[in-house]
Amino acid sequence: MLSQGQKDKGKVKRLRQAKEEAMAETDQYRMQRDEEFRQKQAKIMGSQSNILEEIEVQTLGKIKELHASYSKSMESVINELLSIVCDVKPEIHVNYRLTN
Repeated sequence: MLSQGQKDKGKVKRLRQAKEEAMAETDQYRMQRDEEFRQKQAKIMGSQSNILEEIEVQTLGKIKELHASYSKSMESVINELLSIVCDVKPEIHVNYRLTN
């Protein structure tokens, strides 16, 4: 027969073993959840970087389009402005009254 002290030691030993097993199990579960989180985070961050790249490409395309439009229209706009400024047509303003 086992004495009370030996029974207590056995009980403490089983409790310690159960605690260690529970800790190992929770650590394993935590690592599994961390890995799932990292995968989801990488998936989301990857899609965000793709969106940023698409926006950058669209922005550069729009800038090129605006530069092309500017280059195409610049000369005709300048010529029109110069013709308006240089063609002086003296006229009497409609609100001008002769006071004599």
